[in-house]
Amino acid sequence: MSKHCLLCWDDGAPSSDEELSGGELDMHEAQPSGENRELKDKLLRRFGGHIGTLKREFSKKKKKGKLPKEARQTLLGWWNAHNKWPYPTEADKIALAESTGLDQKQINNWFINQRKRHWKPSENLQFAVMDNLSGQFFTED
Repeated sequence: MSKHCLLCWDDGAPSSDEELSGGELDMHEAQPSGENRELKDKLLRRFGGHIGTLKREFSKKKKKGKLPKEARQTLLGWWNAHNKWPYPTEADKIALAESTGLDQKQINNWFINQRKRHWKPSENLQFAVMDNLSGQFFTED
């Protein structure tokens, strides 16, 4: 047995059908019968264009991994300029998305990961936040 798509037959030479399929399914190496040939032709006429379109779509899918270097540099530049409070506003996120070519979800995720991995709020900032919170609960009017 050799690797072929459901619509491909092994005649010793690769077919355009084979190239479109990516060779996912096994088929017997026997020549197709007349009935099978008719079925193959009918399916190719009906779905051949879809197979090619799907293959192109799958090959275009973004690969997971690092963001482009220029985008990372832009985000790091913003991070370094705002390292005491690295929480971009919605306007900042929109501007960063436009300047980097990333979408806002990628921007949000980058900042979440960056803060989790690299941000240590200063002790003074922690005390200021705690003082503000405790002041809300313990002040007497």
